[in-house]
Amino acid sequence: MKPDWNFIWQKMRNCLINKYVVTCFVFAVLLTCCGEHSLINRIKMHVDYRQKEAQLREYNKMIDETQQQLQVLDDPEALEQLARERYLMHADGEDVYLIDE
Repeated sequence: MKPDWNFIWQKMRNCLINKYVVTCFVFAVLLTCCGEHSLINRIKMHVDYRQKEAQLREYNKMIDETQQQLQVLDDPEALEQLARERYLMHADGEDVYLIDE
C-alpha cells in the first residue's frame, strides 16, 4: 500500500500554517538572533566573562607575589642585599668583582 503523499502534505501544511506554530517560530528567531539580550549575545558575554575571570585570577596572583616581595623589602638588610645583587651597588670602600660564566 502506497502512502498518499498529497494527504500527508496537506496535513503538514495545515500544521505549519497554524498561527500558533508561526508565532512560536518567529518568537524563537527573535530570541535567538535579535536584540541586546539575544541568545547569541549572551553566549558571547559568557565567554568574555570567563576570560575576564581568568585575567582577574592572574592579576590577583601577581599582586600577591608583589606584596610578598614588598614585605621582604621592608627589612633593610634584604633591601641592601637586593641592591647589591640586582643593581651592582656597593658601599664606600668596597670592590665589586663581576665574573662572567
